[in-house]
Amino acid sequence: MSITLVLVIITSLISYQALSDASLLYRLQHSPYQEAQRGEHYRFITSGFVHGSFPHLLINMFVFWQFGQIVESYFLQIFGELMGRINYILLYFLTIIVADLPTFFKHRNNPSFASVGASGAVSGVLFAFILFNPWSTLLLFFIIPCPAIVAAVLYLVYSSWASRNQNDRIDHDAHFYGAVFGMLFTILLKPSVFNIFLQELIEGFPL
Repeated sequence: MSITLVLVIITSLISYQALSDASLLYRLQHSPYQEAQRGEHYRFITSGFVHGSFPHLLINMFVFWQFGQIVESYFLQIFGELMGRINYILLYFLTIIVADLPTFFKHRNNPSFASVGASGAVSGVLFAFILFNPWSTLLLFFIIPCPAIVAAVLYLVYSSWASRNQNDRIDHDAHFYGAVFGMLFTILLKPSVFNIFLQELIEGFPL
């Protein structure tokens, strides 16, 4: 069984339980105030395994399952069976943590702020996929066909803008920094991947 499928199953089970138990959701969610004041740093991880609604859970897990399996297979090819799985797990868990850090520093004195979801980690995995396949076609907003590299730029621009201008209870910072970290961490693990990315960009650029 793939690591991706295991993570989808675990996340779905925990999220389902938390959606039926408000106290569990409260204990597991990303709460910068609780993390700073009470040292509940475990929330940096657990927040990635709970979601605010069933549609939120379904969208995140569908995107993760779709692209995570591909990224996982690349990691196995590049690093081998054992290290490929270890590095893939590190990619996912470290991205959950890193994606929460901006809002931790921004809201650590704000007891009313909280966020949940695997969106940061999913963004990181999606951008790792784009690193390997910059000219593949993605459906922007699940509707508009778009080259992956173009969708990536638009995603980052929108997430950055929304973080400063939107008040819609979505952690846009997590989306932005999760995406960037997922790409950078993959390059850090295997620097030659960046050269392949550049080559793919140049060769696939429409002239």
